[in-house]
Amino acid sequence: MAETRRALPRILLADDEPDLLALMKETLERQGFEVSTALDGQEALAAIRQAPPDIAVLDLIMPRCDGFTVCRELRKDPLFAHLPIIILSAAGSRDSRIEGLDLGVDDFITKSVDSRELLARIRMILKRSRQGLDANPLPRLPGNLSIESRIEDALSQGRPLAVLYVDLDQFKAYNDCYGYDAGDRVLRTLADILIKVSREQPGAPDFVGHIGGDDFIMVTEPSRMEDAAKRIIAEFDALAPGFYNEADRKRGRIMSTDRQGNIKEFSLLSVSIGICHNAARKLESLAQISQLGTELKKAAKELPGSKYLVDRRR
Repeated sequence: MAETRRALPRILLADDEPDLLALMKETLERQGFEVSTALDGQEALAAIRQAPPDIAVLDLIMPRCDGFTVCRELRKDPLFAHLPIIILSAAGSRDSRIEGLDLGVDDFITKSVDSRELLARIRMILKRSRQGLDANPLPRLPGNLSIESRIEDALSQGRPLAVLYVDLDQFKAYNDCYGYDAGDRVLRTLADILIKVSREQPGAPDFVGHIGGDDFIMVTEPSRMEDAAKRIIAEFDALAPGFYNEADRKRGRIMSTDRQGNIKEFSLLSVSIGICHNAARKLESLAQISQLGTELKKAAKELPGSKYLVDRRR
């Protein structure tokens, strides 16, 4: 019975009207959802971070912080960058809808809430979200458009900027030897490590994105770029032995095929990081950053084990 309970879609409802909140909660639970509630924006943020739901339904006007503020804070966190969010609004004005869409709100429902409409909207969004997960089993980190936007914003505003290009070594050989399910587990683990490291600082977390395949990116500040790289490497190297069977772990190598189809030995998985930043010289464009990051990562991959290289040029 407990396993069935955990499998239920989880919804976070936030509204400062206790009667409406109780009515929505009862309606959704009767339809087979697991529902938690919050009476204001701060309580909603805390509840989401403590037990991430599958979807959040937020009243626009709430004490302490409103629904848009909750959405804005969630979108700063890589873990919640793609959490589906529905906003309940008594006004439903064109300007507020545009603002919400710019923040990443998935849908709006005008108060007073019609139970059938709420159910239909939730089911539609959850179905769309599950289809996205089926297409990409990895954690849904922001992709290339979000990565480009984040870097270009930092460049245009002249903010301190460091970009970590993170790549796995010997991943193809591992994937071919152990299979795609095992490979996906490695990618999910690396994504989880990046998210964890990105959040280990005061204030808003660093940005983490998925370029594609086994390539990831972290956008941070020069003051913490090397510490972040060291933490990523330490966390990954501590977990990497668990990806192998005992024989390969003891041998420290695996047998697999190279890109020409030849069987040969490969070292165990490691991580290479190339870091470019604007602490010593100005970064002009996304294209320049991409070129520098790719060069540094490629040079790092030629060295044994997990390592990072920082651009020291001035």
